[in-house]
Amino acid sequence: MSKIEARLAELGLTLPPAVRPPPGVVLPFRFVRVLGHRALVSGHSPQAADGSVAGPFGKVGRELTVEQGYDAARLTVLSILGSLQRELGDLDRVANWVRVFGMVNSAPGFVRQPAVINGCSDLILQLWGEHAGAHARSAVGMAELPFGVPVEIEAEVEVA
Repeated sequence: MSKIEARLAELGLTLPPAVRPPPGVVLPFRFVRVLGHRALVSGHSPQAADGSVAGPFGKVGRELTVEQGYDAARLTVLSILGSLQRELGDLDRVANWVRVFGMVNSAPGFVRQPAVINGCSDLILQLWGEHAGAHARSAVGMAELPFGVPVEIEAEVEVA
């Protein structure tokens, strides 16, 4: 078992299987694209244990609280880690987190997007530590996100 998988197990966290899009939805792109020592990660959303898109759905600041948004961002990074594991074979190959771009489905006037995306950043830092887990980040509000998810996150990592 890899170091990162062991840390996930210690935290009682499991990675979801490959995403199961809603019926009729075609996703004609790769979830992870490795180029040399870089892995570009497409936008991911929260996933349930069966691979389906997970709720709760809606806008943070209206249907969802900041805490629910934080939890959705944490689930989203687990989705990202599942895709990275399937592509790389071993999460220990992620040498450094480079960049995270967090999008929050925001109600008008909601301005706490960074607090929501902290759900992603906090887990990355918990798993990889202050050096390898350090990353540049944006956290922005969006008028809408696919399927009504509260959070979508994309990333870039350095691969060993």
